[in-house]
Amino acid sequence: MPNRIPLFSLMVLLGFGSIAQPAWGQALVPHTVQLDPAQLKQQGLLLAREAAQLGQFRQYDLALPRAKLATQLAPKAYQAWFLLGGLHLQVREVDEAVLALQEARSLEPKNASILFTLGSAYFQQERYAASVRALRDGLKLEPEVPEALFDLGNAYFMLGQLDAAIAEYGKAIAKNGEFWPAINNIGLVMYEQGNVSGALEKWQAALKIDAEAAEPQLAIAVALYTKGDREQGIRLAEKALQLDDRYSDLKFLKENLWGKRLLKDTEALLSTPRIQGKFAQSDS
Repeated sequence: MPNRIPLFSLMVLLGFGSIAQPAWGQALVPHTVQLDPAQLKQQGLLLAREAAQLGQFRQYDLALPRAKLATQLAPKAYQAWFLLGGLHLQVREVDEAVLALQEARSLEPKNASILFTLGSAYFQQERYAASVRALRDGLKLEPEVPEALFDLGNAYFMLGQLDAAIAEYGKAIAKNGEFWPAINNIGLVMYEQGNVSGALEKWQAALKIDAEAAEPQLAIAVALYTKGDREQGIRLAEKALQLDDRYSDLKFLKENLWGKRLLKDTEALLSTPRIQGKFAQSDS
């Protein structure tokens, strides 16, 4: 569940609110157009602002061309490149996002938000060591961001550094006690370590924070079913899948960092006739 900067916050983050509209007046157009670099930059940032507004409404097909043009008009404005990278991430064009974010970082190397977003993009490329480096660099600048700590924990998890993952999740929880995804993911790590009871405690704690969260509910169901409480496990699994049927897809679970042990036990639960019957009913 890598962190992404919401597009609705990009305008504030990038300072687009301070960009003034140009005053064109009624001057005569000269025969030879003189290109003013400052004016081109202003136009580029205005286009970036417009792209950010379109992105808020998920109009990415309109936002992306404007953001690309903004980087051409204002190639030294990190805001335009940062926005372009964020938009590419929204439409899962991860390689293009990384290139734009790397350019933004080269222009503004001490911007933690760029580093956090770049870390998320590296994670989606499965470049977990690079993700760790970018996130750690960002946290040196802004150490109080629980989402970034969570992302760092996820990257350590994928590198197999489970103790480091738990440590970063714990830091995220210390910053925000209601941040249930970090609690949930400690459970994922513990299950892979063979600590089923500890994992159950974490998932139950996550569910207390958000009773409608399908992920910890299904994880609890799997753990109970595997421990022998099959009726309760199936009942909870049915409830979890009613909340979000994406969790019936093992590929989706793997993308959400469910490990090999948990995936194997989940497959056994999902294969039961009662659960399969529920799927058949929903498909009909």
